[in-house]
Amino acid sequence: MERREEQLGAAGAGAAPALDFTVENVEKALHQLYYDPNIENKNLAQKWLMQAQVSPQAWHFSWQLLQPDKVPEIQYFGASALHIKISRYWSDIPTDQYESLKAQLFTQITRFASGSKIVLTRLCVALASLALSMMPDAWPCAVADMVRLFQAEDSPVDGQGRCLALLELLTVLPEEFQTSRLPQYRKGLVRASLAVECGVVFPLLEQLLQQPSSPSCVRQKALKCFSSWVQLEVPLQDCEALIQAAFAALQDSELFDSSVEAIVNAISQPDAQRYVNTLLKLIPLVLGLQEQLRQAVQNGDMETSHGICRIAVALGENHSRALLDQVEHWQSFLALVNMIMFCTGIPGHYPVNETTSSLTLTFWYTLQDDILSFEAEKQAVYQQVYRPVYFQLVDVLLHKAQFPSDEEYGFWSSDEKEQFRIYRVDISDTLMYVYEMLGAELLSNLYDKLGRLLTSSEEPYSWQHTEALLYGFQSIAETIDVNYSDVVPGLIGLIPRISISNVQLADTVMFTIGALSEWLADHPVMINSVLPLVLHALGNPELSVSSVSTLKKICRECKYDLPPYAANIVAVSQDVLMKQVHKTSQCMWLMQALGFLLSALQVEEILKNLHSLISPYVQQLEKLAEETPNPSNKLAIVHILGLLSNLFTTLDVSHHEDDHEGPELRKLPVPQGPNPVVVVLQQVFQLIQKVLSKWLNDAQVVEAVCAIFEKSVKTLLDDFAPMVPQLCEMLGRMYSTIPQASALDLTRQLVHIFAHEPAHFPPIEALFLLVTSVTLTLFQQGPRDHPDIVDSFMQLLAQALKRKPDLFLCERLDVKAVFQCAVLALKFPEAPTVKASCGFFTELLPRCGEVESVGKVVQEDGRMLLTAVLEPPEHVDQGGPTATWFPICPSQP
Repeated sequence: MERREEQLGAAGAGAAPALDFTVENVEKALHQLYYDPNIENKNLAQKWLMQAQVSPQAWHFSWQLLQPDKVPEIQYFGASALHIKISRYWSDIPTDQYESLKAQLFTQITRFASGSKIVLTRLCVALASLALSMMPDAWPCAVADMVRLFQAEDSPVDGQGRCLALLELLTVLPEEFQTSRLPQYRKGLVRASLAVECGVVFPLLEQLLQQPSSPSCVRQKALKCFSSWVQLEVPLQDCEALIQAAFAALQDSELFDSSVEAIVNAISQPDAQRYVNTLLKLIPLVLGLQEQLRQAVQNGDMETSHGICRIAVALGENHSRALLDQVEHWQSFLALVNMIMFCTGIPGHYPVNETTSSLTLTFWYTLQDDILSFEAEKQAVYQQVYRPVYFQLVDVLLHKAQFPSDEEYGFWSSDEKEQFRIYRVDISDTLMYVYEMLGAELLSNLYDKLGRLLTSSEEPYSWQHTEALLYGFQSIAETIDVNYSDVVPGLIGLIPRISISNVQLADTVMFTIGALSEWLADHPVMINSVLPLVLHALGNPELSVSSVSTLKKICRECKYDLPPYAANIVAVSQDVLMKQVHKTSQCMWLMQALGFLLSALQVEEILKNLHSLISPYVQQLEKLAEETPNPSNKLAIVHILGLLSNLFTTLDVSHHEDDHEGPELRKLPVPQGPNPVVVVLQQVFQLIQKVLSKWLNDAQVVEAVCAIFEKSVKTLLDDFAPMVPQLCEMLGRMYSTIPQASALDLTRQLVHIFAHEPAHFPPIEALFLLVTSVTLTLFQQGPRDHPDIVDSFMQLLAQALKRKPDLFLCERLDVKAVFQCAVLALKFPEAPTVKASCGFFTELLPRCGEVESVGKVVQEDGRMLLTAVLEPPEHVDQGGPTATWFPICPSQP
């Protein structure tokens, strides 16, 4: 055993030539792989065995491992090694050995025909690989030879065993072709040869499927073989007899799954649409499954209904255009469409009672696209036929989107609830898409139904029905411009009449109001109808996401119409924030909503509201700044800083000029006086510095501090100017003490916005030189542990060159060192860092003429850059292709 461990250690050290790949050692390594409890030993054994499989000795030990006295795991490894040698090292095999190798494989396959099935499959894959390498010249009639050899009566194996072995071989042959490493020109030759061989395979499969005496296992294997061959893009008309046989086999429960797979694969081939006559013959076959489908649904047989639906959808989805073109057959295609509609509306709740309806959704997209792609006259005809179908589809989808009863939903697992949520999103997307076909009439249809439901006194309505109709409105309004719809005013009027007694219904009411926020901005008189509902919902933690996101949308879209409601909105928001009703992310959204809201007020009002809103947090931050750092007060500090930065992200009292867009965006000055955000930042600046002094070594706190200023700079642009000198000074102290990427990112923003302005250039230049000097020192100490800093530094340098190349004119800037550090960054394994470095050089190289120091460095060290670009990155194995997992055994005991 000591010697064995030494060998495995050698394998780990990469000493492959010295390894002793004998049968005995291979068997020991396999035993170690599967039965040694030590994971390191398993990994060593795995690595050694992978080397053994590709070694020259594999030709010797593979055959010995296939001996009858070996266990299947060992035999499987031997068969896998043979496949790897044939498929990957074919050129090593002398041509005079081809026939001998072929004969040996046939012998082994015949022997394993009545043995281990997993070993048989690997041997068949090996022979398939050999056949593909020899076809068409060295083995022109490979498939015919295979059939003839396995039909020989003098074989010791019984007829059924030989038949199953032949079918296994014929099944893996196309599969091996799809994954083979044949050169492209060889692939074309072999594909053509295989297409000819279909003439041998298909009659055999037809015979096996059609003769009554064929055992079920043989027929199932024949179906799988057919399924494999059709993926070689065999002409659909050549498959007609086998497709019909597969349809007949759908009545046999044992053959059902294999039949479905074969039919779907045959129908789904891209080339199949050329054979319209065959497709038309398939429609009656599919329609003939409707009774079997209804029985399966009635009996709760989900597998059968799922399979039949797959067949119907495969025909409709893949060939709707070709079938629509056959105008004289419009009724039969409409019958297929109605069959798919039945599958869409299959009874039961997805995914608990059924999993079929989701398969059909893409079909409705495809059919609609195909109808709308016709010329006007033909499109008008089909619109007349299919508009009623699509209105029916809307009813079906909204029924499927309904929640189950509260009691039933309570028993669903979290995974089932998540699947149902995703399913509803898919339905929502489909409804949005269907609007293109049905237009405004769809909204009227939904509104009429909702109106009748809410105003009817005859029978009590279920909340599920109401919720589904609202969900339909929401789905369309979220993405389609409904500002000109004449039913939205009525809908806004209906919403307050809804009796909300359920969280799911309340959520959908909120999201529907949010989806209509742009409409409310154009019709501000209606805001008061829905705003009280939103503010009331803010106090319910179960409605956190929907209520806060809806308020944010209203405050963003309708802010200039909200001043009359501002005091109430701020008061309710403050209350829920202080009571900690919402989770952190929703608190941040709420602060963004308040930022939008306050932006439309007068400066005096803004400052008054800011004082009321922020004072409790400032007091809490002052208290925390005095405490000794610990994990709990860190979370509180980061939370408060996050609230401030999210508020300042959207609090923007100036207006963008209409004729300026893009990165050069500038804003009109604020006429009322100093910017409120700047006023607040100046008031809390000393406090923030105090917090920093205790938390400077904590990246999360530093990042939160930088985020406040970075988001303020992005929002305020020129209005941030009064803060530039003191912020540059603070950033310099921060970065000199402990370099962090977030400080560089904020510096980049300052360079982007203020470096070109003469008044702000001195502090910007001083900060740029300082962070560059500190970062260059970091490079000298070893930058590999700080890829984030290197990434941000490269982005800063690129921004400096782009916005203010004068920063590179300063004598105190060591341009040569900067260049060399950027070359080093090119060799980092992290893709973002390499990309940032490339971005820097993209800005640097064109400036060789205008910046003398840059031109000099490129002249002197350009070869270094060229070498770095041409060298492979660190993380690429330079010794050859990445190691591939070779199959050793199909499963670990």
